[in-house]
Amino acid sequence: MDTSRARGERPRLIRDIVALALFVGVALLAGWLGSMATMPSIPTWYAGLEKPSFNPPNSIFPIVWTILYVMMAVAAWLVWRAPASPPQRRAALVLYFVQLVVNVAWSFAFFGAQSPLAGLVVIAVLLVAIVATILAFRRISGLAALLLLPYLAWVCFATVLNAAIFSLNS
Repeated sequence: MDTSRARGERPRLIRDIVALALFVGVALLAGWLGSMATMPSIPTWYAGLEKPSFNPPNSIFPIVWTILYVMMAVAAWLVWRAPASPPQRRAALVLYFVQLVVNVAWSFAFFGAQSPLAGLVVIAVLLVAIVATILAFRRISGLAALLLLPYLAWVCFATVLNAAIFSLNS
């Protein structure tokens, strides 16, 4: 093996690993920020709400969200390192970070403001942002787009759950 080529690949590998760690860290930070609005309301306000029969146990949510945040981060990382044009990659990553902010905003709307109606409004925006992100990612990396599909499915389920909670408690 050509040692000069190997030396050139090592900095790229280190850069890729650091970037992946940063993407995962930012996604998990978003989850943590959302949990700051969520956790205080779980044993109080949320516990007192009427919920539909398909409402999962509270213990499921942090497990699912952690997996989804990691998958989202890997998807964004794949787009970041893909050989796409810088404007195309930048636009896709801007959409990714916008949807991440809206994701956090939902926790503050639903749990922080204790408003299922506000949650419905924000989650509708979130669905649009996720679909836009998937479409932008698909133009750059099919795998990145596929990694966001479970997230889209979960947020669709969360939308139905949010709507049911709103309906049962109006």
